[in-house]
Amino acid sequence: MIIYVNPMGPGELARVRELPESGLGAMRTERGNLPLDRLDVSAAISGLIARTEVTAEFVNTHDTALEATYVFPLPDRAAVTGMTMTADDRTVTADLRERAAAREQYDTAVAAGQRASIAEEDRPDVFTMRAGNILPGERIVVWLRLVGPLPFEDGAATFRFPLVVAPRYIPGAPLPGPYAGDGQTPDTDAVPDASRISPPVLLPGFPNPLRLSLSVTVDPAGLELGEVRSSLHAVTEQDGTLRIAPGERADRDFVLRLAYAPGGQTAVAVPDDEGHEGTWQLVVLPPEEAAAPRPKDVVLLLDRSGSMGGWKMVAARRAAARVIDTLTTADRFAVLTFDHQVERPAGLESGLSEATDRNRYRAVEHLARADARGGTELLGPLATGLGLLTDSTGRDRVLVLVTDGQVGNEDQIVHKVTPLIGSTRLHTIGIDRAVNAGFLGRLAALGAGRAELVESEDRLDDAMEHIHRRIGAPLVTGLSLAAEGFSPIEGTRTPQRIPGLYPGVPLVLSGRYVGAAAGSFTVTGRSRDDQDFRTTVAVQERKEPAVTKQWARARLRDMEDAYTAGNDALEPRIMETSLRFGVLCRFTAFVAVDERVVNEGGQVRKVTQPVEMPSGWEPPAAPIAAAGMILSAAQSPFPGGPVGAAPRIMPPSPPPGAPRFAPAGAEETSHRKSVHPTSLDTTPDFLAAGGPMPAAPAAAPRGFGRSRRPGGTLGGETSIAEVRELVAVEAGRLRDAADRPGYERRDLLEDLASRLTVLLTPLSGEEFAPLHELVALLTGEASLDEKWSAAVRVLTDFGAAPAKPAAKPFWKR
Repeated sequence: MIIYVNPMGPGELARVRELPESGLGAMRTERGNLPLDRLDVSAAISGLIARTEVTAEFVNTHDTALEATYVFPLPDRAAVTGMTMTADDRTVTADLRERAAAREQYDTAVAAGQRASIAEEDRPDVFTMRAGNILPGERIVVWLRLVGPLPFEDGAATFRFPLVVAPRYIPGAPLPGPYAGDGQTPDTDAVPDASRISPPVLLPGFPNPLRLSLSVTVDPAGLELGEVRSSLHAVTEQDGTLRIAPGERADRDFVLRLAYAPGGQTAVAVPDDEGHEGTWQLVVLPPEEAAAPRPKDVVLLLDRSGSMGGWKMVAARRAAARVIDTLTTADRFAVLTFDHQVERPAGLESGLSEATDRNRYRAVEHLARADARGGTELLGPLATGLGLLTDSTGRDRVLVLVTDGQVGNEDQIVHKVTPLIGSTRLHTIGIDRAVNAGFLGRLAALGAGRAELVESEDRLDDAMEHIHRRIGAPLVTGLSLAAEGFSPIEGTRTPQRIPGLYPGVPLVLSGRYVGAAAGSFTVTGRSRDDQDFRTTVAVQERKEPAVTKQWARARLRDMEDAYTAGNDALEPRIMETSLRFGVLCRFTAFVAVDERVVNEGGQVRKVTQPVEMPSGWEPPAAPIAAAGMILSAAQSPFPGGPVGAAPRIMPPSPPPGAPRFAPAGAEETSHRKSVHPTSLDTTPDFLAAGGPMPAAPAAAPRGFGRSRRPGGTLGGETSIAEVRELVAVEAGRLRDAADRPGYERRDLLEDLASRLTVLLTPLSGEEFAPLHELVALLTGEASLDEKWSAAVRVLTDFGAAPAKPAAKPFWKR
């Protein structure tokens, strides 16, 4: 591996003080030459809503105009609702436009010498901001406005604000041509926008590159507020405002927990400023737990890749072991630890094992020996784990993923595992101080589970107590929603699939309505002991625009996930929703342009802001020399892991199949951006011992924000023969369960409907019409016997022979 460090110019060297005690490789400057000078986060919490303003201030200390790029995180559930740019006492309000049009407007303005800025979403929690034509000695300030919900459970709400984009593992083969973004990692066929989510990383020893400030005010809004705790930062309180200490580095998330007394059930309606529509939100509390949970099958996936080194690996092992300890002899389980390889505990079966004392001890012993190594190949273990739960008939199916989620191929993973999830409850435990919360939240939502984020060992016990209570079946399943005297708009509810009611976690639903803001909602379902559950909540009209913005953000995420799974037809609806409600998504961008020309010719020096190494990640083990020297190493300190993240020296002979770094060839580096003298730039080319690693799937996932590359969709990959085979298996399961009690058969039909819905999402041909009609029947108001008999007959017929279009509904033939 070769690291090139650009030599400093005379002006830069003149600002460096000689500090003999610092030692080789320490970097000290009186003032940094990085464009981002100040980052201010100001949040106002009102009840369970957080309104946040983010201020990014760019300064040009050079003698030529700059274009600065900053890759930064935001809370994944927050809606970005506005942006302004100020320079030279002129303030410009940004417009939300279609992304390609916004980029064209920005690039044209910069080329013409006008000041401009643009903000784009690359992941639900990763964004890119660019500011162009910053004149020498000038400052440009960009403000972003956000609004988002605070998750509430077990009497506490959590405000989490991420401050650093952690390096992510990028699988796949590099793509030819220029990079899509200004990052340091090549775009690949698995992650076609990898260069947009891989900012350069500051070298160890570099001084704090920016002035960070963060303040939070709390208004309980009528709720009873108890203790307020910050888990990763020391905070001080003055005049009702909590602040972090000056001089803090942007290397970990800010996490604030607020203890609230439990509130009652609520339903609110927020009318739009114009027209006869509005947004509704319903909150329903779970009942007291009564019946014991059913036996369950649990698959535990533990990420042991290189980025999990240090305290994260210790916490992950503890978390995984506690999941195993809570199983009973009525349960079955499997444990998979993975990096670029998958391993299982010795002495256990290849499938699910009985949760006896001996088997649980073997699993815990295996977990205790797991250490961090290699790359995060997450797709294979997820598919394997979900496959183990396919035949868990009559038992609750649970998959628990323990990881930091630092991968770049989120869309590819979602695309591949969506058809596999079915009725499995997929829980994610994210362990990191800069966790990939957006991706882990998407996985948990697809699996109707929950996501627990653990930012420190102190937080682990509380988080695991919550996840253990969710591993069993929910207290109420089969939930349905009905409105009286109120008119919700069909197809606007989020989440579309209503999850069950879990202990200590309120159910929150929202959507759009038309007409008067009056009436009530009734939620019905069945409890674990097969008793009726019913609750009615009156609708109250409120003036709270944040409810509408939160709904729009959640709705956009639902549609983006469906788009990633292969439903291309959603693209216009995603863009329309984003523009109508003024909420940023991955098909739109905020762009601000000052009409004045300040830089004739538009010539700018492009600089990408390096980011901090996340707190708790191990620093690079390779020696760092003074500026201007070329450094080399026989092998990477961090084979297979994210660029610049948590490196460590590996044994001379890695295990078979372990990836290595190889020096980049001249043809690969010909289009590389110049390396900032304060950042690491190591470009991996994965080579396995004894041969190349298996290539990533040739079909690229549905990408956002750049030209799509050819790739198959789910509809193109799933043939009619494969669908018939799957349907025949489903028919056999129903026939085998014909003698079960009514509530179990109802659960089986609900599971069936969810699996068919996912499978049929991209399949719209006439040959699939019987299955589409079956889904409509199973999700409708027909009786259990009518649904059951129709399901058995249609699945049997479809699995045996080609389906023919019906002249009338199949269940009435």
